[in-house]
Amino acid sequence: MNTTKDLISLTLALVIFNVWLVRSQRATLFRGGQAKTLREEFSVYGFSDRAMLVVGVLKVSCALALLLGIWFEALTPWAASGLGILMLGALAMHLKIRDPLVKSLPALGLLVLCLVLIFA
Repeated sequence: MNTTKDLISLTLALVIFNVWLVRSQRATLFRGGQAKTLREEFSVYGFSDRAMLVVGVLKVSCALALLLGIWFEALTPWAASGLGILMLGALAMHLKIRDPLVKSLPALGLLVLCLVLIFA
C-alpha cells in the first residue's frame, strides 16, 4: 500500500460523496452560474435531469472504485482516469458559461489529484 496514493484516493472519494450525496441540495460558492443546487447547476449548463443522473452515477462509481483501489491497486488508474475525464467536463462547463475562475478551482484541484494517481 502506498500511503500518499491511498490518502489521495480517500480524499477524492470523500469529496465526490460530499458533493453528490450530502450537499447536492445545498448552495456552495462553486456552483455554476447562480445555481443553488446540483439540479439547477446542470440546468445552467444546458443539461437534463437524466444527464445529471448519468454524471452522478459515473462520479460516485469512480469514487467507489478509488476506495476499492486502496486494496486492489489495479483499479486506481482506471477510476482516476474516469474521474479525471469527468473533471475535464466540469471545467469545460464552467468555461462555457464564463464562470469566474474561483468556481472552477474544485474541479481543477480534483483533476490534478486524478493526474497524480494516474502518473504516480
